[in-house]
Amino acid sequence: MTAAGFRPLAGVPRRLCHQNLSILRNARLHRVLQLAGHELRFGLPRPGEGVLVWGRSPTAWRGERLAARHRLPLIRVEDAFLRSLHPGRARGEPAIGFLFDPVGVHFDSSRPSRMEQILGDAKLYNSNILDEARQLTDCFIESGLSKYNNSDPTLPVPEPGFVLVIDQSAGDASIRHSGASADTFRTMLAAALRDHPDRRIVIRSHPETALGLRPGHFGPLDTSDRVTLLTDPVPPHRLLAAAAEVYTVSSQMGFEAILHGHRPHVFGQPFYAGWGLSQDEQPIPRRTRRLTREELFAGAMLLAPLWYDPCRDRLCGLEEVIHQLQAEAGAFREDRHGHIAAGMRLWKRPRLQAVFGATRSLRFCDDPAKADRLASATGRGLLLWAGKEPPGFTPHAPCLRVEDGFLRSRGLGAELVPPLSLVTDDRGIYYDPTRPSRLEALIATPLTDCQRRRITALLTRLTEAGLSKYNLGGALPPLPAGHRILVPGQVEDDASIRTGAGPVRTNLALLRAVRAANPGAILVYKPHPDVEAGLRSGAIAPADLEGLADVTAPAADPARLLAEVDEVWTITSLLGFEALLRGLPVTCLGAPFYAGWGLTRDLGPVPCRRQARPDLMQLAHAALIAYPRYWDPVSRRPCPPEVALERLATGAIPHPGRANRLLSKLQGRFASLSHLWR
Repeated sequence: MTAAGFRPLAGVPRRLCHQNLSILRNARLHRVLQLAGHELRFGLPRPGEGVLVWGRSPTAWRGERLAARHRLPLIRVEDAFLRSLHPGRARGEPAIGFLFDPVGVHFDSSRPSRMEQILGDAKLYNSNILDEARQLTDCFIESGLSKYNNSDPTLPVPEPGFVLVIDQSAGDASIRHSGASADTFRTMLAAALRDHPDRRIVIRSHPETALGLRPGHFGPLDTSDRVTLLTDPVPPHRLLAAAAEVYTVSSQMGFEAILHGHRPHVFGQPFYAGWGLSQDEQPIPRRTRRLTREELFAGAMLLAPLWYDPCRDRLCGLEEVIHQLQAEAGAFREDRHGHIAAGMRLWKRPRLQAVFGATRSLRFCDDPAKADRLASATGRGLLLWAGKEPPGFTPHAPCLRVEDGFLRSRGLGAELVPPLSLVTDDRGIYYDPTRPSRLEALIATPLTDCQRRRITALLTRLTEAGLSKYNLGGALPPLPAGHRILVPGQVEDDASIRTGAGPVRTNLALLRAVRAANPGAILVYKPHPDVEAGLRSGAIAPADLEGLADVTAPAADPARLLAEVDEVWTITSLLGFEALLRGLPVTCLGAPFYAGWGLTRDLGPVPCRRQARPDLMQLAHAALIAYPRYWDPVSRRPCPPEVALERLATGAIPHPGRANRLLSKLQGRFASLSHLWR
């Protein structure tokens, strides 16, 4: 996004040099600059180049001297305010965004910086930027993201009404260069105690301090009957939502506090102080402009940073970064304690290991009961393939049931093509209406404006790309004129039929029921791809189709077929959901996850607990964004649905090849043992 010709690297020479080993090893930084059209090299500067240093790090003096000696521009780089899942010192994880500054550095209040110029220049803000800033501020707050995102949302938050005092890492450059010192933290705590004699004080330790990587300014000796030290990784946004007041020296959490509606007490001089949004103990006279929350957000998050999409290897906007970090944080939080995986066939194990074993390697155990005991003994969760759950099984360990997602692959699971999406459910599983599922709860949850905009855009791209679950393609047969009803066949021993069908439980019975109800319609029967391939049960003899189906559409592209019919009748097929997404009327003779909400005509045994009346966007958001987990086989990392959709649309997916069956089982055997070396 641009404003008045602004770009994040304005004033930065195209060629840059440096003399820093950490910059030399920072492949992400090199790639971001390359994508932005800049060259970065190690060595002495040449005429016309600039010199790059890392903020005001202990080694920055080398570059500062070089730039001064050769009279070349000095550029300082720092991580952006959304950085990564873990602190860089914890796992060496690269940043997802950078701030490049040819003027100063954003946390050094002794002189102007590029950030200060942006925030102070009213010409950089227009209605389009501020509209986007308003929307993305809400999305950022809803996302629960912060600079680091390895927090645990299951941890309890102190009872609301406390005063939040934010600690920082001792010796950090952002303290010294914001006009503060270690003594400032003592002054801040004393002020919080004095200003709020009747409130509890909660000191929040810095994540690096809590991990033992760097010391902070407060410890157990600072606690009392009124003061508690919080070292647990409680999500910052939950603390800010529960706090009555916020005190900080120069922490980024002060910026986030402003976004959450606070007017924090600021004892240093960080970039967000001096604009009328904070209570400043050390005013900055040259900052005379008064900003709105949206203007501060626009400058700090939209105009100043350069953001990177690690899945698609390109520069991107803030919204894509929010979606990517949400996907990574969600996967980490679900997998942080590790899993014992049960009921997983060998060919599935490599993909399951990749999706669920990034934090702690999966351990596989065929028997669910034994896996449950092992999970309980080791403090892990139980990961159970939903269709392999024994009748009456009651797990003792926290249990997630797993199944394929609704945007799955380009190819069949029965042909051992691995999925791009999987769903996990701690209550039941989406296809089983005999018990509640997490998907049901998500469908009944109203959407925010941010969520509604996102699913609307995703559905537009999905329908324009003609995507469905398996994306096999295939030509359409000639279709007679008339009122066309699509009747999708199903795998007759599928779990969704066993648990969700009513009296009509076979493809032949379905066709007979549709024909009886619609004697004059054109019935288009589409066999299930697994049945067509001879891999699953449910085939109908040609003689039995006579007088029932006017057209049989084997191997037809489902998306193209939906564009040519007037309605869909089904038992529990996912094609009914895909038809709803395209605005078609759907009649259900069973109880699929999308039935019973007022969006379908229901002739089957729909659970009476489905009393909510969501609109189509709520249903789609739950099924395509909130419920599944997506995994990108190109970058081999968690990804948002937008990336998976793009992979499916372009076909840019590593294909398993003809030797898939044998190779997948062999890989599965090794994946089962990976906990021994990881």
